[in-house]
This record gives sequence, C-alpha cells and structure tokens, in this order.
Amino acid sequence: MTLARRIADRIRAGGPITVAAFMEAAMQDPEDGYYRRGDPLGRSGDFVTAPEVSQMFGELIGLWCVEGWLAAGSPSPIRLVELGPGRGTLMADALRATARVPGFHAALRLHLVESSPGLRRRQAALLAAAGPQWHERLEDVPADPLWLVANEFLDALPVHQLVRTADGWAERAVTLAPDGGFAFADILPAPPDLVPDRDLPPGTVVERRPAAEALAAAIARRIAAAGGRALLVDYGYDAGAGDTLQAVGRHGRVPVLEAPGTVDLSAHVAFADIAAAVRAAGAAAWGPVPQGRFLRSLGIAERAERLAAARPDARATLAAALHRLIGAGAMGTLFKVLAITPEGAPPPAGFAAAAPGAAP
Repeated sequence: MTLARRIADRIRAGGPITVAAFMEAAMQDPEDGYYRRGDPLGRSGDFVTAPEVSQMFGELIGLWCVEGWLAAGSPSPIRLVELGPGRGTLMADALRATARVPGFHAALRLHLVESSPGLRRRQAALLAAAGPQWHERLEDVPADPLWLVANEFLDALPVHQLVRTADGWAERAVTLAPDGGFAFADILPAPPDLVPDRDLPPGTVVERRPAAEALAAAIARRIAAAGGRALLVDYGYDAGAGDTLQAVGRHGRVPVLEAPGTVDLSAHVAFADIAAAVRAAGAAAWGPVPQGRFLRSLGIAERAERLAAARPDARATLAAALHRLIGAGAMGTLFKVLAITPEGAPPPAGFAAAAPGAAP
C-alpha cells in the first residue's frame, strides 16, 4: 500500500490531520518517508545544498568550529555533531580543513544524526577515517562539550500553519478532496500555545515549528551546561508571516500534496522563534545574519582567490560557486545563520557586529 493511500485511510478513519502531521508522515514514515529513500541530493536528485556547491562552505564551517574550540580553551573530548549530514560532504571538507590544527582531531568524537539508511552508507564511505557514530536523535549523543552544525535541517521539520479567519485563528488541515486526492482546509481549532500574541489581519498565515524550537532548546541546554557552540544554517526569515510550505522534486517546484514521500517538503525557518527558544533555555543566540555576510566575514572571497590561483582552469567555476553561496538573490541572502554559545561568551566568528538575538 502506498504512503498516500495510508495517509488517506488515516484521514477517513480519524478526520483531517494537521499540516505538520502530513509533513511528518511524508518525510519520516518508517517505510516510505522521503528521508528513508535513496539519495535526494545532487544533479540526479531533487536539490543541491551549499556543501555540494563548493568545498569552501564546509571548510569555513570547520574553521568556525576550531575558532570556538580554541576560544573555549581547547576542551577534550568534545562531541562534534552534524544534524542531517547528507552525503557527508560538509563534514569531510570541515575535517580536511582542520586536520593541521594541533589537538583538534584528537579531541573530537564525531556523531551524525541521520535517519536515511542510504545516506548513512554514503557518509560511512566518506568519513570512515573519523570513526563516526550514528544516531536517530540528538538525545542519544553523550553529554560532553558540544560543537554542532545543522545545514538545511530545521526547514524539513514539521510545520503547523495557523490562519487568521474572520472568526479568529484556525489551524490549516489536510483533508480528502472530492477526486480522492488531498486538499487544504482551514478548519481545525488552533492550539492556544501556538496562536500569535499580536493582532494580524484576516487571511494571514503564521507558521510555527514546535519540534524545531524544542530541538533548539535542547541544544542550548547542552551548551549552557557543558559548553560548546552550535551553528544553524537554513533558508528563512527573522520574523514575519506567510505560507512558505513548498515541495521540490527534480530541482523544481511541484504540488505540495500530490505525492507524499516522493518529494521534499520544507518551509522557511522563523529564526526569531528559534532564538527565543535558545534564550529561554539559558544560552545566547547570535543573529540571524545573512549567509553571504557570514561567509564573507570568514574569508570566503580570499579562499576562492587562493583556489583559483592554484587551479586557473577552475576560476570560472569557482566564481559561479562563490556567487551562489554569497550573492544577493542567491543563497547569500535567502539563507540565514544563527549561532548558539554559552551566556557571556564573546561573539563567535561571523557575528562580531551582531548583538545576541539581534535581527540582521
């Protein structure tokens, strides 16, 4: 039985489900969820992430981790964690860039939070020398100082959509359409704890992600208790409203409800909610800042020039990759970066001009 058929049967038996429940089933169903399938990345997949655009991205993330490790007094051991590591490209580049830093590789214990069996195999082949351990949940990672990276992870966590109607707030649901497919309907009671505390006009859609906020709080509690840093990179906004739920297949937009389990579902990250969860858990939230500004401050332009000098035949390719990562209208402005540190820690690299929790 297909995943779509099982979701339809669930709706027939119990009534309309939330958008978040539909998204959870589509992405994480144990048998047919999107992330239980093969490799979704690259030209032959559905989308391309920043680490696949250029080695420079992962290299600079690795050096960002080292900067924080040195500033913290070079603790050992530390848990170097990546959430949703994809093919392992970001981590491979990060480890290569930091290989000559005295003591860093000896101190780190690599942990990968990954649900896809296929991607775990890709990661194992690429990162075998680092001896990674895999987990389904962050909670299973031992509680030592934590250095954590999550690139395009939060956007795939389930999102609730609340709609301001003429009669108040309702939660958007997924129900059955007359033709047997799926359809949206703004008919469920809105959970009081998710309803915005500000007045907004009818027709406004607000997206909330309790799972992402809970994860950010868990990361913050670990860092507040044991030390470390975290870097969250994703497309999104600081604060705002709107329907951003989308489905992507073969590098193009497709209908959100058409084929659950076979296409990537995601929505923009509301970084103001993430930062608030971090601060409530006792840690400092820095940013968000645009990805372009962050990478420029870490020296990506200079790194691109050095690579081009060593490989003149690749200069045009490097220039295109650099623009994609930091350019206006590309990842440079669409993607945002938020850092988590212990309270009272100095600004991490890339955030020197931003107060904790400040807007870009």
